[in-house]
Amino acid sequence: MSRAQHLLDAVSLSIDEIGFAAHGVHVRVGDDAAQRRFTAEAREEIHSIAKAVAVLAVGIARDEGIFDPDAIVAHDYTTRDLLTMTTGVDFPWSPTMFDDHDDAAREFLSRPTSGRSFQYANSSTYTAMRQLAAATGDVEEWLRPRLFDPLGWHDVEWRRCPRGFVLAGEGLALTTDEIARLGLLLRDRGVYNGRRIVAGDWIDGMHSGWVSTGGESAGYGGYAMGGWRGPGDAWRLHGAGGQLVIFAGDAVITITGDDHFRADEVTALAVAAAA
Repeated sequence: MSRAQHLLDAVSLSIDEIGFAAHGVHVRVGDDAAQRRFTAEAREEIHSIAKAVAVLAVGIARDEGIFDPDAIVAHDYTTRDLLTMTTGVDFPWSPTMFDDHDDAAREFLSRPTSGRSFQYANSSTYTAMRQLAAATGDVEEWLRPRLFDPLGWHDVEWRRCPRGFVLAGEGLALTTDEIARLGLLLRDRGVYNGRRIVAGDWIDGMHSGWVSTGGESAGYGGYAMGGWRGPGDAWRLHGAGGQLVIFAGDAVITITGDDHFRADEVTALAVAAAA
């Protein structure tokens, strides 16, 4: 039995034991891969895992020399601060954000900052992608040959705000296997199928230099560019509803589901199984 199959069996047992409403699990350990379906394979909203795609977009543009993530955007904060949620701007998530504001990015930029304090908000990532769009044009179309096509994300469309810009912090629908390809790219520091997509130091910034969130729950005490610290020595991408990409050593565990409130429990069990 391969290491990936062994880990998949352990994660699947945990899912069954706690009753987590999984849709699919994909496990990669080293070069071995294994997967299990609980429902028919289908693309589904990945929610905040999309923030990692936004982070990659900025990194690729930085590598090409067309965008500086450390240039001041407004007040004294940068695009990097937007990606780490540390602008100090009070603009929490709302399901009516784009209805409440004619231009959500302009509204974000107009608000005062309290300093480098953490506040998790889709508006922060959205504003970062608006900054990037000023340099690249349409972010999705610019990113397609640079990221979507190399990962085999064919015919994937990023949902848009009423102004026509990508939603950034959400709005992408992918299969479990397609999300797992993103996980492999991140585990291998920006290389996929032998091709360098983004520089390794940019990937490192997704799980280092952790910003304290003030949260006391395991796995929510530290945030980087799109990544959450923990549990333990692991780190993860985490989307609402139980969309997870968990990095534990050389293992990448991708889980999709519809079980928001048991996502933390299944994450902890998956990390323990990978130890």
